[in-house]
Amino acid sequence: MVSNLVARRCAMFFFALSVCVAGARHITEAHAAGAFAVGKCGAYGQAYDYSAEHEARAAAQKQCKGDCTTVMMKRACAAMSVDMANPCGAYGYAVKSKISATLNAATRECYKYGGKECVIRAWACDVKG
Repeated sequence: MVSNLVARRCAMFFFALSVCVAGARHITEAHAAGAFAVGKCGAYGQAYDYSAEHEARAAAQKQCKGDCTTVMMKRACAAMSVDMANPCGAYGYAVKSKISATLNAATRECYKYGGKECVIRAWACDVKG
């Protein structure tokens, strides 16, 4: 009788523990975020797997020198392409769910705005968002 009671208490304890762990994981993942800041002359900043969007945005902006545009990424990748013939000229950026699509889209954007020799300057992926 005593061992049956102990077994039930252990089972309840592990059930409650697993519910708490699952809930904590859901809360963490729901608020995870990444950001990518891009600017002229190849300026960029990146932040990924942050616990909140405003933290990721601030971290990316802090790294980017100059007047930068910040885009958010959640479970996505971001990339920036610049024109190596004129680094302060054309550039492009993109946010997509897969890195290959992101790199291609960023390069296309650079050419779209007049780039002659567009190459990827930076990229990042946020996997927890």
